[in-house]
Amino acid sequence: MELTAPRAAPGAGPGAAAAVDEALAEFAAEVGPSGPVCVRGGGTRWCQGGPGDPEARVVAAPAGVIDFEPAEMTVRVRAGTTVADLHQTLAAAGQRTALPVRPSGTVGGALAVGESSPARLGLGPVRDALLQARYVDAEGRVVTAGAPTVKNVSGFDLCKLLVGSLGTIGLIGEALLRTRPIPQTERWVRAAGADPKSVLGQSRTAASILWDGSAVWVLASGYEVDVEADLGELAGLGDFEPADPPELPPHRWSCSPASAASFGPERLGGDGRFVAEIGVGVVHADRPQPPRQMSPGAARLNDQIKARFDPTGRLNPGRRP
Repeated sequence: MELTAPRAAPGAGPGAAAAVDEALAEFAAEVGPSGPVCVRGGGTRWCQGGPGDPEARVVAAPAGVIDFEPAEMTVRVRAGTTVADLHQTLAAAGQRTALPVRPSGTVGGALAVGESSPARLGLGPVRDALLQARYVDAEGRVVTAGAPTVKNVSGFDLCKLLVGSLGTIGLIGEALLRTRPIPQTERWVRAAGADPKSVLGQSRTAASILWDGSAVWVLASGYEVDVEADLGELAGLGDFEPADPPELPPHRWSCSPASAASFGPERLGGDGRFVAEIGVGVVHADRPQPPRQMSPGAARLNDQIKARFDPTGRLNPGRRP
């Protein structure tokens, strides 16, 4: 993907930079100041958070990589860009991000859903990858949240609030992301009957440890010499052999790392399939997670935030993070 140079354009709200990218200004104009509206990316998580309002206008965020600074390890990208295209651009400099790669999945979609890569154990959560966001608020204005460097952020970090909000408090149009170097070596290995907790405690290069109740997969990532040494140590915990990673079931369950490591088919009615991310607290299952009761305090706080950012309820109506 070629870099798309930004062009100055008028239109900004509180917290906006002096010049707004023309594509972002056009996106804000399309959202407008009134009427129910929702933003759609690649549609890979379109049903998460409940069905949206069928009467809402559907808009799409602009696409394109605006600026990539390999030495600074940051990239500014429009939200409609697919993560696959973004990573193709970054790979030329030996870098990538912590965002997950899905067929047609977009940068804005991954951020709005708050979905991290299955290699989160090594890459970190997607929330930490977002340094700055430009989003369209409920009045149709472009607002900038965050800063290019963490030390320049003062007060409440709004970027963290946008991640996982499903577009209910603002529609992300542009993101400044932290990049990471692509490791010298990455290898997936698998062992049947291995104990996932022991593997987590033993492995030093694991970027991902997956467990389906009967087998453990490990993504060893780093310098070749370290990966080789680590795989040698893991040999004492099971018969690890090279293997492709497992296909992940479609639904994500959120739980504690301890619950993920002790997850079993009984949680799925006795016959469901699952793959747990060990050390993280995410389980991929073939059926949705049952609704969890939110504490009154948390529910009240969520309602207050929604009322402050979107008092008329026009942004992604029907969705609930």
